Amino acid sequence: MCMGFGCNAAGVVGCRIIDSPRERLLAVLTNSFVPCNGRFPTLIALITMFFVGTGGTFFDSVLSAVLLTGVIVLGVAVTFLTTRFLSATILKGVPSSFTLELPPYRRPQIGKVIIRSVMERTLFVLGRAAAVAAPAGMLLWIMANVTVGGTSLLAICSGFLDPFARLMGLDGVILLAFVLGFPANEIVLPIIVMAYLAEGSIADTGSLMEMKALFTAHGWTATTALC
Repeated sequence: MCMGFGCNAAGVVGCRIIDSPRERLLAVLTNSFVPCNGRFPTLIALITMFFVGTGGTFFDSVLSAVLLTGVIVLGVAVTFLTTRFLSATILKGVPSSFTLELPPYRRPQIGKVIIRSVMERTLFVLGRAAAVAAPAGMLLWIMANVTVGGTSLLAICSGFLDPFARLMGLDGVILLAFVLGFPANEIVLPIIVMAYLAEGSIADTGSLMEMKALFTAHGWTATTALC
């Protein structure tokens, strides 16, 4: 769960060290409830636009920090409650013990550690991320630029998803942005802006107030941001 704060993908991969298949599955299923690093810009932007404002006062900063902390605490609480519920219903079983074996302490070799971290871990993770992000980016570009009857595939898909999204207090654009932003949560808001502006590329709105005006014009409220 703690690894999920940095990246949910890393948190899921880290679940491999759990010996029990049942508990490993529980950890994998509930890891996404913890807000990862990529969601923090989205959370901060929504909190600023719809709950705090852009005044920049000390009180606004404190309120933003409190609300963001509340979101994090809520995610942790939902993780524990969902794990408890699944353990008592679908994934019943006897809890197993977990023994963490610590290696012997040795003087670190700084140069070797840096080279090994860069070559074996950083580049490997970046390669796997690019393998997912590149096809996702290509799909997003195709959906935004290919039109059918003068309407982009992005608009067609968002229109199809709109009835289902309304049941959750959202709209089709927001739901589609969550689906397309699955490989990288950082692009959820840019996808929403791109779809609302009907542009073929991810656009920059300039400021949070302009973004709020755009979202409000498309029916956003504080309830929408909360959902």
